Amino acid sequence: MKIIFMGTPDFAVASLKALTEEGFDIAGVITAPDKPAGRGQKINESAVKKYALEQGFKILQPVKLKDPQFLDELRALNADLQVIVAFRMLPEAVWNMPSRGTINLHASLLPQYRGAAPINRAIMNGEKESGVTTFFLKQEIDTGDILFSEKVEINDDDTAGDLHDKLMKAGAKLLVKTVRAIEHNEYREIPQPADTGDLKSAPKIYKEDCEIDWSQPVEKVYNLIRGLSPHPGAFTFLQGRSLKIFHSEMERADPGTQPGSYLTDNKKYLKFACRDGFISVKEIQMEGKKRMNVEDFLRGINLER
Repeated sequence: MKIIFMGTPDFAVASLKALTEEGFDIAGVITAPDKPAGRGQKINESAVKKYALEQGFKILQPVKLKDPQFLDELRALNADLQVIVAFRMLPEAVWNMPSRGTINLHASLLPQYRGAAPINRAIMNGEKESGVTTFFLKQEIDTGDILFSEKVEINDDDTAGDLHDKLMKAGAKLLVKTVRAIEHNEYREIPQPADTGDLKSAPKIYKEDCEIDWSQPVEKVYNLIRGLSPHPGAFTFLQGRSLKIFHSEMERADPGTQPGSYLTDNKKYLKFACRDGFISVKEIQMEGKKRMNVEDFLRGINLER
């Protein structure tokens, strides 16, 4: 069975690596075009492309997925199955091309958390578990028939980065299981239920989603910080400058002060008041500065008590 793999970031590399090491025939790899990044605008290749180059796979990097030339090149690879992990939304001309269909690995327990940011949103909402799901692609995003899923526990102090790594490993294993099942016709498709209003979604994260509202309950603020760490990062303002918070601890207590006010000894602690407690920050980054722990930060700044 010839497979085309489509993906871009590190999350997708683990799946491609697992399929490769299991001996599947990877006919080609589709990934994002190279783009300039960083201060020097150095051309940056996707994580998937770097791995594909190491393995000697044929690589296609279309700018537009409906481009006739790309479609001809894709068709010429004559794949039986397409596997999608963390890639763009596909037009029907692409996902409907292989004889065995196109499957996607999604970082949630579908039908919950359909959308672009399932990992962030699960933590932000204080979920205790998440998971990975494989399904056949259809026109509507993340709505195709489910093949397999695997649950993953979320610890109380897990960040989005921690959950990303857990799901990346679980997803790679689940994808191998799924492709093997398709290869041997040993699977059944489970239609996703209709949304009756009780499904949680996972829309893309925008900057306005990242600013901390200190008038919220302390647990909600704590989950926001965890859910946006390490990227894009929850932020507030201190002395008129943006301050990103990557790690924190909750203190449940009557703050006795206005939400957003802070307390510090200018040596070891800095904590912000919420509606019903404090967020004690542990790892932060002031605008224009590097990321550091709170003790190092306090050594370099004078905060009024």
